[in-house]
Amino acid sequence: MKRLHPSGEWFEDESGRKVILRGVNLGGDTKVPYPSGGTHIPTDFSDHRDVSFVGRPFPLTEAKEHFTRLQKWGFNCLRLLTTWEAIEHKGPNEYDSEYLDYLTEITRQAGEYGFYVFIDFHQDVWSRMTGGDGAPGWLFEKIGIDYTKLSDADASIVMQLKYDYTKPGTRQEDNYPTMCWSQNYKYAGNAILWTLFFGGKDFAPNFFIDGKNVQHYMQDHYLGCMLAVAERVKDFPHVLGFDSLNEPGKGFIGKAMNDRGIANHEDDPAKPGLAWSAIDALYSAQGFTIELPYLGLSVIKGGFVPKKTQVVNEKQTSIWFYHVPGDPFQLEGAWTLTKDGTPFIEKNDYFQVVNGKPVEFDRDYMIPFIRKVGEAVHSVRKDWMIFAEREATDGVFKPNFDGKLPPNSVNATHWYDYTVLIFKQFLYPIALDPIRKIPVFGENGIRKSYVNQLARVKSGSLNVPGKVPTLIGEFGIPFDLKAGKAYKEWKKGNQSPKIWKNHVRALNCMYNAMDDLFLSNTLWNYTASNKNDLMIGDGWNQEDLSIYSEDQKILGAEVDLYGGGGRALEGFVRPFARFIQGIPEKMNYQLSSKKFILEWIADTKIQAPTEIVLPRFVYPNGVKVEYVNCKPIADITDKLLIQAEGDGRAFVSIQTL
Repeated sequence: MKRLHPSGEWFEDESGRKVILRGVNLGGDTKVPYPSGGTHIPTDFSDHRDVSFVGRPFPLTEAKEHFTRLQKWGFNCLRLLTTWEAIEHKGPNEYDSEYLDYLTEITRQAGEYGFYVFIDFHQDVWSRMTGGDGAPGWLFEKIGIDYTKLSDADASIVMQLKYDYTKPGTRQEDNYPTMCWSQNYKYAGNAILWTLFFGGKDFAPNFFIDGKNVQHYMQDHYLGCMLAVAERVKDFPHVLGFDSLNEPGKGFIGKAMNDRGIANHEDDPAKPGLAWSAIDALYSAQGFTIELPYLGLSVIKGGFVPKKTQVVNEKQTSIWFYHVPGDPFQLEGAWTLTKDGTPFIEKNDYFQVVNGKPVEFDRDYMIPFIRKVGEAVHSVRKDWMIFAEREATDGVFKPNFDGKLPPNSVNATHWYDYTVLIFKQFLYPIALDPIRKIPVFGENGIRKSYVNQLARVKSGSLNVPGKVPTLIGEFGIPFDLKAGKAYKEWKKGNQSPKIWKNHVRALNCMYNAMDDLFLSNTLWNYTASNKNDLMIGDGWNQEDLSIYSEDQKILGAEVDLYGGGGRALEGFVRPFARFIQGIPEKMNYQLSSKKFILEWIADTKIQAPTEIVLPRFVYPNGVKVEYVNCKPIADITDKLLIQAEGDGRAFVSIQTL
């Protein structure tokens, strides 16, 4: 495979062709150990040092089937997930060599099927012990936190500790509300760790672990795991590089000690769930009961507002081990306990001002960390790309990078329609634009709303000096829309593609918006173990965004067609130009007619042809093509190779036979 490199806002190959990457995240269950680590299986995490991730995203014996399916669907890129825990779960510097061998082989085989790969060190809300995935469990001991107390102290929301497993297969909104896992970023179990990871040197300067400041200790171990993978895959030409860190949290950094995040600022909207301030979280984590506002959605006010109050840590549980000093920020003088046991804020701006200067999270912590990732990765291969990520919503609400990115950077911001994601409803024909806070109508209105949001993301790339490419690292939809209505139909024997009508419409709007902006992307996600079960889904916190499920397989069906395991195929199996001999000007696909149009400014100095993917699912009987200033040079069933006849505007129109 030809190596790719960033060139301004584009990806380019060695021939000089512009490249569009259309891929998928592999996969959603890679967050948890294999084979029985899914959140639908209860655990107390006591085995965290002995788990194995060999078999995620799928066993090697199944690789051919899954890679073939993805290849036939037309994808050319994989965001391949791994986790810090998968590599270093045994203890500090004890790497799981069996897993590294396995991950290397999965990466190698991906190249044999024509996939470009970038490695994503994934995390969500820090770790499995705090309701997500990512960091190893032994790190809590190093910090002085007893992870077994986090749930009792209401310092985290953990499905395995909240869900009633005697009632399987159901949503349990009282115990574990739908999509509540992301609220953990605000809880003590997350916020303390993120603050130390990014800002330990500034906010806990006297906190040392094994002779290193806590920030350097944590980051060095994270980067050590990244380097262990990098050394294994450095000679694969299809490996593009590494993601910096999936959806990182800010912790308390940049917030006043008493700020509960209730105000709906334009660039920092209020988030659903309990409204924690830093002092609330730190005080409660020491074993004190408090009462907090709970934010719910207000359509009238266009955001999340206080709806009720809720008592937390009624059991008065402390998260700190008895033998450790405790809260490092209290030890640094940020706050104190009075004689009557109430908190007193000594420095309300403790997480906002350092050495007399106001801090800004991206400028002072996030971007320097991305540069540190770049230095580590480039010590192995200087030409690798760094897929830069920031806090999940900042890419849309605050799109500009506030600092110098490392060489070969890519803007890998994530983007979702959060109404669809959180409430598992695709609002059609009337939806809400979250940026402009106005209603939008019909597929065209929804697409334009998506274009507006994604254009904001892309503007962040264009404002970087010299520009950088944009690859939307995650986007997608839940497939359990309307409480799994499609699954109920399937179970009743209705296996018609029509059961995916709403899913197809939503995905089509998203991909059309990507086409309008020529955005590369990796869809979230492909989970090999997915189930049509509201408790299981992708095997993690009741999420169910996988375009594949083994429950959608019909005996004898071909892997890339309906019955082969795919869901809502029309929504994501589409033609697109993956290599362009010049600069693309327009790319458009009409789902109803299956008509595809590509316009570009041809450059005949580039010898290699334009290449358009033609999945057989879309064009089972072949295509008829209209050419302007170009001609076909090969007749291949799953792609069209086109050579420009002269410089200037070229055009191709493709329709089904």
